[in-house]
Amino acid sequence: MAGLKTIIALSFVLAIGFLLVILSSALWKQYLPLLVVATYVIAPLPNWICARCSNPDDFMESGSKAIIDFGRFCTGFLVVMGIALPTLLAHCGLIVYPAMAMSIVGGLLIYGTIISFTMFFQEEQDF
Repeated sequence: MAGLKTIIALSFVLAIGFLLVILSSALWKQYLPLLVVATYVIAPLPNWICARCSNPDDFMESGSKAIIDFGRFCTGFLVVMGIALPTLLAHCGLIVYPAMAMSIVGGLLIYGTIISFTMFFQEEQDF
């Protein structure tokens, strides 16, 4: 069971991630790096939805793994898009390279915090 120190540490890392992404947009007055926040916030949703849909019946243990693999694929796509989108924007000249770096690091901190939160506060089922 995770305690108060874990919540405070995750909150601190999440705040640093959001600060980096917001500064990457505000310092150079180019607000396209804010799209990274949306990709990292939406990224865990396919895993969550597909895990719920894979075995809706507690009496049957023969749930399909294909839906779980599809959820992992969609999550992986969104995480890679969160890294590739600022790189593409910087390559096209729409944002500057320091904004790209700050956006990628901030986005990875945000996604890492979301994953850490779900790992620390996951309920264990005892059957």
